[in-house]
Amino acid sequence: MTSSVPAGLPDDPAHPALIVSARPEPLRIRATDTALIVVDMQNAYASLGGYVDQAGFDISGAQGTIGHIQRAIEAARAAGVLVVFLQNGWDAGYVEAGGPGSPNWHKSNALKTMRAKPDLQGRFLAKGGWDYALVDTLQPTAGDIVVPKTRYSGFFNSTLDSSLRARGIRNLVFTGIATNVCVESSLRDAFHLEYFSLLLEDATHELGGPAIQAATVYNVETFFGWVSTVDAFCTALGQPPSTTCATNVSGELHHA
Repeated sequence: MTSSVPAGLPDDPAHPALIVSARPEPLRIRATDTALIVVDMQNAYASLGGYVDQAGFDISGAQGTIGHIQRAIEAARAAGVLVVFLQNGWDAGYVEAGGPGSPNWHKSNALKTMRAKPDLQGRFLAKGGWDYALVDTLQPTAGDIVVPKTRYSGFFNSTLDSSLRARGIRNLVFTGIATNVCVESSLRDAFHLEYFSLLLEDATHELGGPAIQAATVYNVETFFGWVSTVDAFCTALGQPPSTTCATNVSGELHHA
């Protein structure tokens, strides 16, 4: 079900909304009540030699995703939109990862890979290590927020919700890796916490293949939020669109 009538928070004549072209309908946002969420853009997920690469997942699309996220961050900062980096991992002793009594211990591919390959023990997603670090090209600057997290969702046992509410944020624009894991988990929780969520589908990268990306896009568009592109987001913020736009949103082709 699609519509041309914008969704989102009610209009405020004193603070006119920006309209982002999206599916299933346009979304109203304002720079002052919007945050760009950059999910887990760490060496673990986006760099050769990182956990995801070592575990056998295809990360060949990560570099293109990084470029799209860079554009979204630049546009957000220029417009006064808060930029929030989520950073996933655990203490060096992996206490925060949970022991055998935790499903995370059994399901985390990082933990499973290290158990299968003892020479890698201690290398994946340990705070302070290269694998945990954000990629060099996506680094926080003054005014950005970095929120550590220990599970897939950025809202679980973290300061994300309180940090956003303290700033009057109601709209979240999601980018990052992996679309179907930490991005979707965080976006689902955002829906349940009464945030309006926009997924920039060309600024996310899946683990599992194109069909997996399509499944998350379907879930968001149909059940949990709205789907758009970096070009549409930048245009709404008054930034020039890219000359190499790949996707049409109409459906065509500080620490806290």
